[in-house]
Amino acid sequence: MSEQVFTNCNYCGPYLVYVDNGKIVRLRPLNFTDGDALPWSIEARGHKFTPPRRIALAPFGLVERQRAYAKDRVLYPRKRVDFDPNGDRHTENRGKSTYERISWDEALNIVSGEMKRIREQYGPAAITAITSSHHNAGNINFRQSAFRRFFNLIGYTEIYDNPDSWEGWHWGATHAYGYYWKLGMPEQHDLLEDALKHTDLIVNWSNDPDTNRSIHTYDSALYRVWLKQVGIKQIFIDPYCNYTAVTCADKWIAPRPGTDAAMAEAIAYVWIKENTYDKDYVSKRTLGFEDFKKHILGDDDGLARSPGWAAEICGVPARDIVALAREWASKRTMLGCGTRGGMGGANRQAYAHEWARLMVLLQAMQGLGKPGVNIWATTQGAPYDGSFHFPGYAEGGIDLLAKNKPVNPVKQKLYRLLFPEAILSPPIHWLGEGFCGKSLEQQFIPKTYPLPGNPEIKMFYRYGGSFIGTMTETNRWVKAYQSPKLEFIANQSIWMDPETRMADVILPACTNLERNDIFEIGNCGGFSHNAPVCNYRLIVYLKKSIKPLGESRADYDIFSAIAEKLGVKEDYTEGKTIEDWIKLMFEYSSLPEHISFEDFKEKGYFVVPIAKNYKSTPAMRWFHEGSGCETPDNNPKKGTAKSNELGTFSGKIEFVSQSLKELSPDDTERPPLPRYIPSWEGHTSELAAKYPLQLISPHVRFSYHTHHDAHCPWLWEIPAHRILKDGYPYHTTRIHPTDAMARGIKDGDIIKIFNDRGAVLGIAQVTERIKPGVIHSYQASGIYDPLEPGKAYSVDRGGCVNNLTPARFISKNVPGQASNSCLVEISKWEV
Repeated sequence: MSEQVFTNCNYCGPYLVYVDNGKIVRLRPLNFTDGDALPWSIEARGHKFTPPRRIALAPFGLVERQRAYAKDRVLYPRKRVDFDPNGDRHTENRGKSTYERISWDEALNIVSGEMKRIREQYGPAAITAITSSHHNAGNINFRQSAFRRFFNLIGYTEIYDNPDSWEGWHWGATHAYGYYWKLGMPEQHDLLEDALKHTDLIVNWSNDPDTNRSIHTYDSALYRVWLKQVGIKQIFIDPYCNYTAVTCADKWIAPRPGTDAAMAEAIAYVWIKENTYDKDYVSKRTLGFEDFKKHILGDDDGLARSPGWAAEICGVPARDIVALAREWASKRTMLGCGTRGGMGGANRQAYAHEWARLMVLLQAMQGLGKPGVNIWATTQGAPYDGSFHFPGYAEGGIDLLAKNKPVNPVKQKLYRLLFPEAILSPPIHWLGEGFCGKSLEQQFIPKTYPLPGNPEIKMFYRYGGSFIGTMTETNRWVKAYQSPKLEFIANQSIWMDPETRMADVILPACTNLERNDIFEIGNCGGFSHNAPVCNYRLIVYLKKSIKPLGESRADYDIFSAIAEKLGVKEDYTEGKTIEDWIKLMFEYSSLPEHISFEDFKEKGYFVVPIAKNYKSTPAMRWFHEGSGCETPDNNPKKGTAKSNELGTFSGKIEFVSQSLKELSPDDTERPPLPRYIPSWEGHTSELAAKYPLQLISPHVRFSYHTHHDAHCPWLWEIPAHRILKDGYPYHTTRIHPTDAMARGIKDGDIIKIFNDRGAVLGIAQVTERIKPGVIHSYQASGIYDPLEPGKAYSVDRGGCVNNLTPARFISKNVPGQASNSCLVEISKWEV
């Protein structure tokens, strides 16, 4: 058989799959051909910038072959050896016991039988299910498509996601400038051109785009080369001299974790004292500045938020804060606060909503939206044709196309961060409906589990990835999994992930290389409507390259098989195959205006052309000018009489939040006027005497959440990710030389990182790129390897630093995770 080539893609970008005799032999990045749409160009300051005719894969994007053939693939249905659905279930052995291979028929009978039993005995609310963030690419097999349709059809207790990548912006920035429909993320349209033409300085505050942008291709790496070409200076504010800072920083400033809000207030102090803020903009486009000014100067409480005051808190010299403030105010400055505008680690710390609000207010003081002045993380904002319609992967998938759109009849809800407490110590209470994209009021809706008249959870259906590696104080999850209150756990997975090992029955799913699908790279849709993240809009036909390994199946086919056992297959599938749904998705989009389905399927992809008369509409320019919104954003006021307003209660940027003033006036931890509030687990807390080091755990560089880490030994050879010692891939932990020396730790030593919540092993990388008193270890370990298998709070050798992070919310009424408010101690570990 001659070699065959197939198109495919994941969240890292598109690629070609080369198959010989039914086996994948290599992957290569997809390069465009002469028949594809031409690239756009931007002319700025005597230069012409044009992207190459390809989409750049993220660094780990080419390991899909290795992931497909990984040793820990789940190839056959399995049942825990000491689980008897008709007898003793031994829930205490989840995570300890081994598994035996069973047939698909037996597995489906157990899963569907348990669904029937629990529904009949307790009601559908006794079943819950959730997926991990993103999982595999594809609009049909995706979690918000095949998964959600199935569980909405049978009824279940839905688990609200928390916005774990942008907590502070979701719960804070929305109350300063609206954008609740984008979950707090700002517009990013055409900001690349705006910066290249007009910006003089970029302040990157908790922003590492060369690391975090890799989750949706690496296209934007080129932008930072271009920014250097036109002479734009960059300053980085981060306790860790991150990967972008190493190559791009003209200055690195390292505040203590959790003190960013104090530094922001001190910058405002300098601008007010020196009259270097945009008074006209503040007067016309904002509300409450005079109260903010009194607060900053200390006229209201006697405490001036001066650089000297902030220096004691942040550990940054006052002269550096003053110099930063003056440099910022003297230039047209972009503020980068994390990928997509606001996904930096600073927004996952205690009171992170205060820092996020202050970021918006600082840029408002400099005229947010005027040429060259915006909130832009150097990762998005390329020319983008928003008129071309293709649904994002979060927009409903199959349900967009189906005649029957099932609505979940169960009103009871759970919250992801509180899942362990829901099982171990109910009732639980919280505010907000997870992703609160409907209104600002949605954040204040009180929730209770169990809902009166509803049962507690008895069955958990888990799908892909690992919360042990991504949530907070994750030893709680191990205890919850082993509770007898969870009578049955099913796990649908491709690999033996940490939580797969907690299941009673495992259903093997296949990778996107082993089934067909359709997908636009980088297009989330929904709350990220028309958010350009790549240099091109590219829709890919994911071609089945090989047969599913072992007895693994496509996600859609698994849910179809369970639906058949439950007698609702026709309601679920409407008689359609995956290929049928792909064709319907194609026809639902703008693709038929440009290419036939047969040609699209044959070619494997389509590059959306940019209009010849493309009009640049930079984000927030409309607000700065007082005109109506004209960006391709889905602003709910667009096209109305209030289209010149933001989504705040006043329609302006609010230095004193009117929504917080009205909806939560007595909340001292998220007050209407933002401010620095000392962290309950920071350098001045009582706990610091026992655990003097602050652990920061940003998003991982060489994986997508947990999805690549455990299955790719190639990546273990990258010292920034893991370091092999005595054959074991230890998680890399960065320590300043003074902290290492004080503990007798040398570079390459195995160390124990610990606090009252647990202990994790890592390998020391002694470096001056980290601030003294701080250690850095990426979150999202896909390896959970307790030295005492199945025992909660055992020392974990795999590097799940989220075992150590606090379960406490970022503030009392704000249910966000505060991963980066974590105190620890370290010691050398003798193997």
